[in-house]
Amino acid sequence: MLAAMSMFILSTLREKIPLERRRQLHRRLRRLSRPGWLGTLRRTVPLSNEWGFDRGTPIDRYYIERFLEAHQRDIRGRVLELKDSGYTDKYGVGVTGSYVLDINPANTRATIVADLTTADAIQADQFDCFVLTQTLQFIYDTRAALIHAHRILRPGGVLLVTVPSVSRVAPRYGLQTDYWRFTAASCAAIFGEIFGKEQVSVRAYGNVLTAIAFLTGMAYEELSRHELDTHDEYFPILIAVRAIKLPRRIKNYDE
Repeated sequence: MLAAMSMFILSTLREKIPLERRRQLHRRLRRLSRPGWLGTLRRTVPLSNEWGFDRGTPIDRYYIERFLEAHQRDIRGRVLELKDSGYTDKYGVGVTGSYVLDINPANTRATIVADLTTADAIQADQFDCFVLTQTLQFIYDTRAALIHAHRILRPGGVLLVTVPSVSRVAPRYGLQTDYWRFTAASCAAIFGEIFGKEQVSVRAYGNVLTAIAFLTGMAYEELSRHELDTHDEYFPILIAVRAIKLPRRIKNYDE
């Protein structure tokens, strides 16, 4: 449509544009009007079926790492992470104990095997930080998972969470177990109900360009830092949440 309009405008200005210049512009506009000129956009299959791993680093990983990097000081003491300790190892500061949670007993890196939605067997008040990235979309009973995440944190402990707002359905088992996409509003509401509104901060990452690029499977290395670091709350691809478990109030026996 844009190319057709441009050619129409060009034809109306033919007397004001030299012949050779008109020919150059016509050739360029004809190339643009061919099917596929949109490159990564005009296609019905993604560039990558592996989130962009085969092209570089997935775009959502860029935002996850920026979020964790900004909250390195929270990743301290006894830290719990899901599936492996990669982010704890990379961003932890003053970690005294690193623990890995997984529902799958075959995961040899797991130090705790449990379903987070029914995790009563995990002792309460024992972790200073829980790093929970890109997981809640696969948990149908999100509220139960967050209640247990709150319970197993020590008073003053911090939960660092990332969830997708825009994303393809997970390729392997997503048609059966990829349940949710989140918004800043839904995260503020559900985390606020469990941790307390004042203990929760929510941030949206991404913009319309990074959303399109992520859906089509581009890697973040294919975008500029300016493009990646421009954030539009109306077009997020990722929501990050920092939630603090309130310290217990010391009972005043004069009350």
